[in-house]
Amino acid sequence: MTLLPYIPPYDWALVNGFLRTRAIAGVESGDAHHYRRTLVVNGVPGCCHISPVPGEAALALRISPSLHPQRQEVVRRVRRQWDLDADPQAIAAVLGPLAADRPGLRLAGSVQGYEQTVRGMLGQLVSVKMAATLTERLAARWGDRLETPHDGLSVLFPAAETVARLTVDDLRSIGVQARRSACLIALSQAVADGALEVDAVPDAEQGMRQLLAQPGIGPWTASYIGMRAWAARDVFLTSDYLIKQRFPGMTPGQITRYAARWQPFRSYATLHLWLAADWVPEGSA
Repeated sequence: MTLLPYIPPYDWALVNGFLRTRAIAGVESGDAHHYRRTLVVNGVPGCCHISPVPGEAALALRISPSLHPQRQEVVRRVRRQWDLDADPQAIAAVLGPLAADRPGLRLAGSVQGYEQTVRGMLGQLVSVKMAATLTERLAARWGDRLETPHDGLSVLFPAAETVARLTVDDLRSIGVQARRSACLIALSQAVADGALEVDAVPDAEQGMRQLLAQPGIGPWTASYIGMRAWAARDVFLTSDYLIKQRFPGMTPGQITRYAARWQPFRSYATLHLWLAADWVPEGSA
């Protein structure tokens, strides 16, 4: 077991709940106190188990024996997925009243950049439930099988090389629209060929610009992937449906200017606004 410390407060229930709501059956499983998933690290498949440690400002990480030689990289990815390097005091100082009700809220990320990129594309203009359903179908049909000691944990998320070989009809058979299918295949081919990097991305802003050059990826999708795949902390989803609802009567430009007050933590502002149904902009009450 490896302890992964963080700066409190940390809202395990919210972050774990966010991940569980979007969990891919077979790839992820868990309950209120545990999160488990399969993953591939440097070509090595395995699984990890994360849980809070009572009385300590840390999460406990357990990994399968196959991943022991990759422990350092697994730790890096898990810390990113659970946003354990964030400073909640610094964030609260910038967000002010917006963060007062949920000071331990963190960005729920990902341990696999390609997987999160696919999730972001499949989540375009559909509900969270539908996005999870499409992702589950993709994994169930084309993900490799993995034996694990955990019930319900038996599938590896498909590699880019696998999706790159699919056809539009293949993806349409699981409910993905034709144009989105073609865009997903094109992106997967770019990743498989090494023309697009979505895992080891040192600069999230550059990564998002590269995504925007791909067919079928607009500002919302690129920004959402940046937030979740690469822990970009200063992304504001101006065009998001819920965000626009929080700013009634305001244009996208006005919303963007208003949100500038939350730099450099606009990603956290986005999360808080998603959850703050009763929030109203200053001066509009």
